[in-house]
Amino acid sequence: MTAIAHPAPSIHGYDHVGIRVSDRAEALEFYGRIGFVLTTEYPDHQALELRSNTGVFINLITNAVRRPGRTNVLYDEPVKFPGTTHPCFIVEDLDTLAAWLAAEGIAVTEGPIATERRRCLFLRDPDGNVLEYTELR
Repeated sequence: MTAIAHPAPSIHGYDHVGIRVSDRAEALEFYGRIGFVLTTEYPDHQALELRSNTGVFINLITNAVRRPGRTNVLYDEPVKFPGTTHPCFIVEDLDTLAAWLAAEGIAVTEGPIATERRRCLFLRDPDGNVLEYTELR
């Protein structure tokens, strides 16, 4: 392994993740149901900033073209392209979240899955974007 002459600056977290959506109103309704509130609009960038009640931010980029069947090009196509596949949100209790999602009629598309470090489940927004929720162990 080669020594790094100039180590990278320390990263202390990240501010938000951008999620591209095709229908502004539909996306705002869905993300509102799962706890995000619109805080800022950036019309020049076709972007909306949303915040959870615990201070987690996401950006919705509202310039996508809806895909047939609302498929996700990064997950559902046989050829895999580069790109960010999903954000992962940390929750305290995955079972409570799963019960809440079921009561709200929001389908879990995969999981719960357990590893040594965490338990997680996945769902999709109306455009097929994947969202992960994780309970750390």
